[in-house]
Amino acid sequence: MNIVEPIGLSEQHDNKEPWYLPTGQEVEVFEQCHARQLAVLLKGPTGCGKTRFVEYMAWRLGRPLITIACHDDLTASDLIGRFLVRHDGTQWQDGPLTRALREGAICYLDEVVEARQDTIVVLHPLADHRRTLPIDKTGETVAAAEGFQLVVSYNPGYQRMLKDLKPSTRQRFVGLDFDFPPLDQEVQIVSQEGGVDYANAHALVSLAVRLRALRDRGLAEVPSTRLLIAAARLIDSGIDPKLACQTAIVAPLSDDPTLGSAMRDLVDAMFI
Repeated sequence: MNIVEPIGLSEQHDNKEPWYLPTGQEVEVFEQCHARQLAVLLKGPTGCGKTRFVEYMAWRLGRPLITIACHDDLTASDLIGRFLVRHDGTQWQDGPLTRALREGAICYLDEVVEARQDTIVVLHPLADHRRTLPIDKTGETVAAAEGFQLVVSYNPGYQRMLKDLKPSTRQRFVGLDFDFPPLDQEVQIVSQEGGVDYANAHALVSLAVRLRALRDRGLAEVPSTRLLIAAARLIDSGIDPKLACQTAIVAPLSDDPTLGSAMRDLVDAMFI
């Protein structure tokens, strides 16, 4: 069941296993963090599998998952809750973070550094030994139910020159580093998720490896595994591979004519 709200919220309660291919010992480390009530920070480039990993771990641990997409306008009230005016008076409504605490859910804040600093500070008592959330508007202090876990993610490469987490925040989390998988594993992921054969999956990943080398030539964001899967799904639907790469990989990455031309040349060379 997915519920979409203005703050960018989704909830996962079903029992279907999300497909995830481990690339190291991240599953074991996360399981131990959950067992020992440790908050987790996932670091890695856009589209490298951080969100899918959290979905998989929530399924594996049998916990509901509440995901919040962070942004500049995200306030503490959006997370904690607020009083709503109704025909019969005012009524308090828990925010997603408070609901996760009460339900013992995994609460995942995606791209947490996009949120305002005064919002991030709200997470501090949840990410250390206290595991509590004071609600000033009601005078209540909510203690985390069994199974609650706080997980946040961000892209350090993109945010390094723009925003970053303060040390007082970072040191409350166990950090897991993510990156694009090794070539053979990424081929397997693209084939599985995109529905294409090994040859097309290998060509797409090989293209991505070359395009990722363009980062130093002005490409702000390199092609993610997510983009490769989108291209693979277009190919699987019958779209010509070159056109699929143009629309699903090249066009989303840059509007610069020179970079676009260089990327199209690589596509032409890869899909002869």
